[in-house]
Amino acid sequence: MAKRDYYEVLGIGRDADEAELKKAYRRLAMKYHPDRNPDDQEAEEKFKEVSEAYEILSDARKRAAYDQYGHAGVDPGMGGGQGGSNFSDIFGDVFSDFFGGSRGGRGGAQRGSDLRYTLDLTLEEAVRGTSVTIRVPTLVECTECSGSGARKGTSPSTCTTCGGVGQVRMQQGFFSVQQTCPRCHGTGKMITDPCPACHGQGRIEEQKTLSVKVPAGVDTGDRIRLAGEGEAGSMGGPNGDLYVVINVREHPIFQRDGKHLYCDVPISFVEAALGGELEVPTLDGRVKLKIPEGTQTGKQFRLRNKGVTPVRGGGAGDLICRVVVETPVNLSSRQRELLEEFRNTLQSNSSHSPKASGWFDGVKRFFEDL
Repeated sequence: MAKRDYYEVLGIGRDADEAELKKAYRRLAMKYHPDRNPDDQEAEEKFKEVSEAYEILSDARKRAAYDQYGHAGVDPGMGGGQGGSNFSDIFGDVFSDFFGGSRGGRGGAQRGSDLRYTLDLTLEEAVRGTSVTIRVPTLVECTECSGSGARKGTSPSTCTTCGGVGQVRMQQGFFSVQQTCPRCHGTGKMITDPCPACHGQGRIEEQKTLSVKVPAGVDTGDRIRLAGEGEAGSMGGPNGDLYVVINVREHPIFQRDGKHLYCDVPISFVEAALGGELEVPTLDGRVKLKIPEGTQTGKQFRLRNKGVTPVRGGGAGDLICRVVVETPVNLSSRQRELLEEFRNTLQSNSSHSPKASGWFDGVKRFFEDL
């Protein structure tokens, strides 16, 4: 039976790069993997076909020969190609992360885990920047054993199961699988006399006090990376990092949207009708805001450069003040009398309420059309 085109087998174009090639192979090989399709001869054949295609196209020299001469350029029986590629090598290279290992083993030093710390700030602190002191629970290197995990004066020995590699290879049918050593858990070392302080872990839990400088303009979700302040590595490996994640608490007056600030400004209907001037707050102090006569609720006034200067640069945002016209409550009898008189003067002239007049006209047309 004639062989299918390798690009067709993997479902990629001839201009596919290495990342696309590997992604396609991962997807198809996992789909047809014998472990996922036991006793399925068709799936096994497809798995072999996909692996053969990947073996050729992942090798730049073989791929060039295949592109020029087709299967004849890479078939050893037809004088092409060099052969000699081991299927288990392909499997270990691409699938090592699915089966808990990597080529060459995992023994030796391991980098410590990264940590996350959520830092709550007020809006003022986020906008202006600040310095804070935080306490973070973390794993640090055990001083008693200097991180080896073995009792002082002794040292770990090489794992007899994996020979210090940290990985063991298991044969499964026509291919082999590389797995983490079950005895040393990938470290490649055995501790026969553990350190009493850390119980052989090489690390102990501790509260670490750190000073964090928060730049001006940060917002919720921004992260500050403190290199090397995460968990200590094992077997002499480097420390992880600490990521301080910013959370800006709600403000009683302002709402933030990117570099702009918003606030609601309540005014009486008298001020809205007659106009006036009032003081509004900003993060820099109070400023005067002129309200023109006839201002409607929801009207927005923009105060330039009274917002936030973003942490990543750029000009300052604005403060947008939204007018909210308040309806008077708890009226005295005299006040009610004056308002009744005022209402009577408005009823004869709809020009005083242009929005209401237009709305009622629209409602009238709506019902007429029904």
